[in-house]
Amino acid sequence: MIFSKSKKITLKAFIDASVSGLLFHGLYLGGVFYALSNGITANLIALIVSLQPVLTSILAKVYLNETLSKFQLMGICFGFFGAFIIITSDIIEGLTFFAFFAGLVGLISASLGIIWQKKIGSDLSLSGNNFLQALSASIFHFFLALSFENYFINLSNEFLLAMAWQIFAVSLGAFLILMWLLEHNKANQTSTLFFLVPPVSAFMAFIILNEQFSFIDLFGLSLSCIGVFIITRFEKKNL
Repeated sequence: MIFSKSKKITLKAFIDASVSGLLFHGLYLGGVFYALSNGITANLIALIVSLQPVLTSILAKVYLNETLSKFQLMGICFGFFGAFIIITSDIIEGLTFFAFFAGLVGLISASLGIIWQKKIGSDLSLSGNNFLQALSASIFHFFLALSFENYFINLSNEFLLAMAWQIFAVSLGAFLILMWLLEHNKANQTSTLFFLVPPVSAFMAFIILNEQFSFIDLFGLSLSCIGVFIITRFEKKNL
């Protein structure tokens, strides 16, 4: 349950959650959005993020002694190649050094965040842990904004809708689900769901932005879904 734990917030729990917040909300999301703001295509950043399960599996082996079966390794291959197929055509378009570097920062931070959160666990409720994560990231970005940003907000309908989505769907919804998955599954198994980012992004772009969704995209989507299915189907044999 999200509110099942009600233990007192200790200094260790506060620091642990703050580090997770800096990695997830601060550097991962910050890196992705900075890359997008510097001209990188959505499909290319999705490709970079789709490498996260591979990096996480390597780090999980080193720091958490987690292993994957041959079937799960096969699933990782399916997932990666499915994601790669969907966004191959956009690999070069809009690429700049700073955007690519920001994407790499996001990739590494997401993997480190998953390893950190799985390693430390948490005595806090999921909602309390998520609150402290968001708090630490907000302070981090506040000082970044003071240092580099112009102090102007256009309170348009588009801005309010985008902020509402980021707050409720991403920071609250998605990260609560991610923390729950890390609490109940291995780090490398949870991270494989990131293989679904490129195909889901392509599908949403087709629905919302009327971008073309080709048979190659459908093929890549199928591979990614098969890969995630294989990994989750055989996970219980390796717990």
